[in-house]
Amino acid sequence: MGQYYIIDFDSTFTQVEALDELARISLKDHPGREEVYQQIEDLTNLAMEGKLSFADSLEGRIKLLKANRSHLDLLVKHLRKKVSPSFSRNNVFFKNHQEEVLIVSGGFKEFITPVVSEYHIKKENIYANDFEFDSEGNIIGYDRQNPLSQEGGKVKLLKELNLQGDIFGIGDGYSDFQLKESGLIKKFFAFTENIERKSVVEKADHVTPSLDEFLYINRLPRAISYPKNRIKCLVVGNVEDEALLQMRKEGYNIRHHDEIKAEYLQEAGILFCDEAHQPTPEQLQNAGRLKVIGCFGKVNNRKVIDAACENGIIIFDDPKHNPRNADFLPKRVIAFMNEGKTHTSCNFPDLQPPRINNAHRLIHIHKNVPGILAKINEVFARHNINIAGEFLVTNSKIGYVITDVDAGYDEQVLSELKNIEHTIKFRLLY
Repeated sequence: MGQYYIIDFDSTFTQVEALDELARISLKDHPGREEVYQQIEDLTNLAMEGKLSFADSLEGRIKLLKANRSHLDLLVKHLRKKVSPSFSRNNVFFKNHQEEVLIVSGGFKEFITPVVSEYHIKKENIYANDFEFDSEGNIIGYDRQNPLSQEGGKVKLLKELNLQGDIFGIGDGYSDFQLKESGLIKKFFAFTENIERKSVVEKADHVTPSLDEFLYINRLPRAISYPKNRIKCLVVGNVEDEALLQMRKEGYNIRHHDEIKAEYLQEAGILFCDEAHQPTPEQLQNAGRLKVIGCFGKVNNRKVIDAACENGIIIFDDPKHNPRNADFLPKRVIAFMNEGKTHTSCNFPDLQPPRINNAHRLIHIHKNVPGILAKINEVFARHNINIAGEFLVTNSKIGYVITDVDAGYDEQVLSELKNIEHTIKFRLLY
């Protein structure tokens, strides 16, 4: 009795609907292509929202495609570039759970198998439809005996598989919810990284804006320690849309307010503000979750800079009012959140550590007193943890340590690192 993970392909494993993309390839020279594209997209959405049977939707789309094998080769190349970011970065999960991960899709093996196989997913665990071709390689239909070509196909297939254990479903469409409705799976997770369908979200056990969220709540191996959708980015003042678009793409939870208040700041992991709206030193002393400030302008108040540093909060500002700060500042914030990089900060010592693969990165910020690095390493030594790389920089107020360690440690290690005397902030990055 194990656990199984039933994962959809279109708009879940990938960011797009593959048949829609195939139409754009096969019909690119068709004079009425825009109208046909829209017809195919409408048929897709009606089925995904449960307003049209999947069987009718599939039949209608295949008739409109006018595709052949050469188009499928182009589609596969395109889809490999369109894997959902949270799936792409969590290759370790798929590698460690090859037996338990199943791709179950109303799409077609001809384009699904070459894409998902690169993520350690076994071919025998890929369940999808099969195209039928004529002698010239044109797609003329599909195997109608395959249950996945029929209405309620995923339910029919799962009944045939008769998997023994807890089954979790991840997908964006109505056919994915039907698995939960049938009672065959334990929980259904509505996947919204690419598209959010209200009719599906309302019926889900849990809404997961990324695979990171799913892995986090189920305590499964993942590329980042804490899902970005759970980190609130407080925005106050004049912050350009281009900057916020970058943060949304990263998955952060954007919250707009007219002013900085203690209750807003206490919930935020990131603050974006302008020169006219900056936190006070007192507010920073009580902002326990705040990790980084991006100020679109100059932080002139020395007390704010010092208070941020003393509380382990890094500040990136733009004293030159660079016209490209809408791109510059979010990139600096993202580099710090993702890699621990402090380059161009106005209050932290400069550190640009290289990424080390197959390692976990830990950040330790502490008061600049002697002996902290020795205490950190003593914890690792006592638990027989190998250090793959370690970086220490200091200024007059703080020490900033990044340690990359081999995978394999328990929660006790993290607890001991947090409790070292003079620790200001500790974070498991990935």
